[in-house]
Amino acid sequence: MTFDKGSLILLDYTARIKDNGEIFETTIEEDAKKSNLYDPTRTYEPRLISVGEGWVLKGLDEALTSTDVGQKLSIEISPDKGFGERDTNKVRMIPQRKLGEKANEIKVGDVVELDDRTGIIRYIGSGRVQIDYNHRLASRVLVYDVNVVKKIESNDDKKAKFEYNDDTVVIELSEDISLLDGLQIIKKAVTADIFKFIDGLNKITFQEVYLSQKAKDSSSPPPSSSTPANETAESSSTPANETAESSSTPANQTVTSNTSPRSDTSLRSETASKSENKTE
Repeated sequence: MTFDKGSLILLDYTARIKDNGEIFETTIEEDAKKSNLYDPTRTYEPRLISVGEGWVLKGLDEALTSTDVGQKLSIEISPDKGFGERDTNKVRMIPQRKLGEKANEIKVGDVVELDDRTGIIRYIGSGRVQIDYNHRLASRVLVYDVNVVKKIESNDDKKAKFEYNDDTVVIELSEDISLLDGLQIIKKAVTADIFKFIDGLNKITFQEVYLSQKAKDSSSPPPSSSTPANETAESSSTPANETAESSSTPANQTVTSNTSPRSDTSLRSETASKSENKTE
């Protein structure tokens, strides 16, 4: 069995640079500890991916369409289906003073943001600095060791639903997710990742949905009520046809991007590449 476009799967993987074996991203704690990526505050777990929707690099996305649950494989990704070839036009020499008050503290290898673009300092001298706006993995052949852990199929598994129209993604959250601790942090991470991988996307809207008891318990006889079982739950002050609001989070929350980036490879990329997506 292969996956159709839009299938939701949970994926474990470790991504390496082919020529030197450097791990630059992983969902597996053991592999993270073997590299300099390990973060003790992070939870290492399989990533949720929508197959064929551009949430990951093109080469990985294409390979996932022909995989199956429980299948482990190694996928090699060439630059044209990864982060592209290096472009000399993305390397600039500028006066060091343009870097602001801390210009004299900048070192070769530092990541800087200038004019809404992120680059790496390659050279400093004679009051000038060279900034490379290419992605740091441009021109590199990548290898992903992946394991398809699960396909999300049942309604119980699908705690969130996604709709993608034009430049907007609408994410509908179930009551279980809406009540999670740290939901705002989760939303921030998810929006950052989606903006990275969907070109032309400008807006993400979250909708929190709370169902009536009769909608949750379909086996029970419908109680005498004027509210249809499939409607969103209502309180004394909430219209029956509107999404209920939680006490701390608006039921419809919109996040708008400043750009339409496409950069790193997973739904939570490494901290160092947080803003590299603006260079693409």
